[in-house]
Amino acid sequence: MPTQAPLHAPDNDALEALAREALARIPEPFSTHLKDVVLIVEDFADEETLKLMGFEDPFELTGLYHGRPIGEKSSFDSGGLPDRIHLYRRPLLDEWCDTGVALDDLITHVVVHEVGHHFGLSDDDMHALEDAEHE
Repeated sequence: MPTQAPLHAPDNDALEALAREALARIPEPFSTHLKDVVLIVEDFADEETLKLMGFEDPFELTGLYHGRPIGEKSSFDSGGLPDRIHLYRRPLLDEWCDTGVALDDLITHVVVHEVGHHFGLSDDDMHALEDAEHE
């Protein structure tokens, strides 16, 4: 008997579970530096974040890293917010539907991209790495 497709789009908890699985697959020594990173799943980025990032359409932003990259941290840092990875559910679900990429693969891609920012990689750095991987 064929498996029935879900009747509802995955909720924030389901996306968070996929994101946590993706984080759990990140190998040492990198995973050691991710223990204090907070994972947050929201439907959309808030207006302030969208404006700061230069997006008019909230569906354009699927994830965002908030924090200071590892190489910029100091032992004198204290009292600030923890580093955070935000995933935005509705834009992720739209991209999932539009591209046909498996949802867990899409979530993994976005999580790894945001983890790259945690380690100080720019978007250009990550695109170059992805391009080299596909050559």
